[in-house]
Amino acid sequence: MSTTIERLDGEARDRLIRWIRHRMEEFGITPSALAQSLEADSRAEQTASYRDAWGNSWNGNGDLPEWLKRAVAAGQSIEHFRCGEGV
Repeated sequence: MSTTIERLDGEARDRLIRWIRHRMEEFGITPSALAQSLEADSRAEQTASYRDAWGNSWNGNGDLPEWLKRAVAAGQSIEHFRCGEGV
């Protein structure tokens, strides 16, 4: 599965990269901070025990998150959201 930037070519790709770099500089985001954040997100996804179709996840520790509370209150079984990883 390719990302949007991988599907772009030529000038469009270059413009997008320049825009991303500019926004990172504007908000003080370093490439290493971005890499650390992406790695942390990846680890969190891998350890999720429950996940919904919108990408919300929960590792099963602590209180139920709001998205899962709403689903359970609406009558959905918590087991519907259980995923294979982290269980």
